[in-house]
Amino acid sequence: MRRAGLGEGVPPGNYGNYGYANSGYSACEEENERLTESLRSKVTAIKSLSIEIGHEVKHQNKLLAEMDSQFDSTTGFLGLCSM
Repeated sequence: MRRAGLGEGVPPGNYGNYGYANSGYSACEEENERLTESLRSKVTAIKSLSIEIGHEVKHQNKLLAEMDSQFDSTTGFLGLCSM
């Protein structure tokens, strides 16, 4: 797939910077760097959030297990009282 405007009118040998003749560090590359850094920070935030969610899930599972154990004890106790 060819994009319109890229490489048109550029002297031979200057295609290494994607059609931005003699621009050195092109505007396209700068934009890519900015977007890459933005994506990196978002991925870091999502990773931290997912780790926090994992800790919360473990804590909630522990509480549920304790509640289950307490309900079992109460059920056993109530069964003895009704006899």
